[in-house]
Amino acid sequence: MAGRVRLRLPDHDLRGRPHLVDRGGGPRRPGRHRADVDLQGSSPRPAEPEVVLASFLRALGTPDSAVPDSLEDRAALFRSALAGRRVLTVLDNARDAAQIRPLLPGAAGCAVLVTSRVRMVDLASAHLVDLDVMSPEEALDLFTRIVGEERVASEREAALDVVGACGFLPLAIRIAASRLATRRTWTVSFLARKLADGKRRLDELRVGDLAVAATFELGYGQLEPHQARAFRLLSLPDGPDISLPAAAAVLDMDPDDAEDLLESLVDASLLESAAPGRYRYHDLVRLYARSRAESDDPPGTAPAALARLLDFCLATAARAYELERPGDRAPHHLTAVSRPGLPLDCRDSALDWLFAEAPGLLAAARQAAAPENRAMLRPAADLLLMAQDLMESGIHARAYEDVTRAVVEAAHAAGDRLVEGRARSLLGQALGMSGQFDGADAEARYAMTLGTAVTDPVTCSYAPNLRGIIALYRSRYQEAADYFDRALSAFRDDGNEPGEAAALSNLSRALLSLGQKDRAVAAAEAGVAIYQRQGVTLRLGNGLYALGIALAEAGRLEEAVDRQSEALAIFRANRQRLWEGMTFYRLAHSQLAAGRPRQAAAHAEQALKLLRDIGGDWRRGTVQVILGRALRAVGQHDRARACWTDALELLERTSAPEVGEVRRLLESTTAVRNPPPPGPTCASSGRS
Repeated sequence: MAGRVRLRLPDHDLRGRPHLVDRGGGPRRPGRHRADVDLQGSSPRPAEPEVVLASFLRALGTPDSAVPDSLEDRAALFRSALAGRRVLTVLDNARDAAQIRPLLPGAAGCAVLVTSRVRMVDLASAHLVDLDVMSPEEALDLFTRIVGEERVASEREAALDVVGACGFLPLAIRIAASRLATRRTWTVSFLARKLADGKRRLDELRVGDLAVAATFELGYGQLEPHQARAFRLLSLPDGPDISLPAAAAVLDMDPDDAEDLLESLVDASLLESAAPGRYRYHDLVRLYARSRAESDDPPGTAPAALARLLDFCLATAARAYELERPGDRAPHHLTAVSRPGLPLDCRDSALDWLFAEAPGLLAAARQAAAPENRAMLRPAADLLLMAQDLMESGIHARAYEDVTRAVVEAAHAAGDRLVEGRARSLLGQALGMSGQFDGADAEARYAMTLGTAVTDPVTCSYAPNLRGIIALYRSRYQEAADYFDRALSAFRDDGNEPGEAAALSNLSRALLSLGQKDRAVAAAEAGVAIYQRQGVTLRLGNGLYALGIALAEAGRLEEAVDRQSEALAIFRANRQRLWEGMTFYRLAHSQLAAGRPRQAAAHAEQALKLLRDIGGDWRRGTVQVILGRALRAVGQHDRARACWTDALELLERTSAPEVGEVRRLLESTTAVRNPPPPGPTCASSGRS
């Protein structure tokens, strides 16, 4: 139903009787006609085929006395009456294929156009065309024609908000525009604000005897009880769409049975399937389905359905995490789930699932933060823990941060210190990834207090590790080393070897800055050895990244480039765009130190490209610094100065310690000029 355009052609008879007209809408001419009929398929009493055929025959000139009694005879006479004619038969609002079959002409030169709310897959020789909603431009044009050019032109953005709230559905747009057209004191912005309230939107989309909800009601009323239940429950998750396995969890059904049920809703045009195994609602249909769930389902039905979905998501995300991080103890500290997840069997399938389902996973965690769903906070926080690759990749970092913040606030309001500690630790990590180090440190500090209070091995190891990273970025190297030692002890106490490797890799960075290069290399090598022994892939990239930095600082530049190149390949294969960009940045450092400034500049430019909208101002600023150094080394002083000017602006926003270094670089270029060309200019300059 959603998005399907229902057109009544000229001379349409609303009482179910066909009307034969010339195809151009004028007087009937022999051999060129169009027959129209409303089959009233969505009404409680659809038109009967034998009655429609009798009307067709009369319109074709058959006297009443010659109209046969049986359906079969009337259909045969109708087909013979069309012989030699060119007739387009328009069967509007058909109920099903059984209603249509007797009305099909068999004569050459005749055609039939059927509109229906159901997909008639069982109608032989039919070409099915799903009519989509309008494009934004088409929707705005329809709205403008009803409201008037002048009112829309002065509030174009608001008008786009209105047609967007209508889901680009023609009927909804007509209703909204008609309401506005008859209320001269309303502005387009006022209407847009009224439609922005999802709970009231369907009530607002009503004028006279036209109502969007009434159209949906017709389709819903024809569903069997089990279909109606599925229609209501599947509307509850907030994700943009839902996979078949996730839908089966919501419905508490076997996936094969769920697929049959979902496909029946697709055939009824109450659900859309944009790709095999994926389903979605039109926005207005979802609102209608939710209103029916609220009125028709017993209390507790909706939370139970969302809890089943969250359990499925957590179980599958935990399996993906285990495949990516073998030996990591975090999955052992999760809350128990009542529903199994997908049996993922390899890293590639786990990665594909995680990124394909990212919007739905984050939406499920956010819904758990709603006041009515507070019982789901623990699995929501654990889901964010298991899906942290979404944040680290940079692709979903902002959405991850927003959802995690919502869980933090909900856990704090509920007084759940374990959930709040885990969520604050993850929020701090997300803030750090975007360069918001002050906020990240505040969250990590609070998380450490909460984790200690409830003796949570997850927070007690994650939070000090994060505080060490932030201290490192803030050039507080001894403090960083102390925090990494604390995290190292916590990971070892938990028997978490991949966590131990992460702390060792980070510790190597602090030791480098403290001038302990041999210890730094040894710590990084120990971390890499653990990752390799455990068969960890993505985290091995982080270990090689840290080892490359240590080797470069120790003067072992070719080894550094090799390790960083290996890390780059891992990050690229695992869709970690942020870490891919940062590895290019580190390669630029190594290449410049090795006396290859052109390669360094190329790596730095690639890093900027990857980090253009992720990683925060601090990271982009530090990349501009190394790019400027590489450009200066090849004699491009003006470009180098431009890079450092940009870097200064970016780094000043974050109060980064590198600001002083950049200012000195800019001061050093003040007197630098490109060498003057030989000739008269030099002679003139020399005489002055």
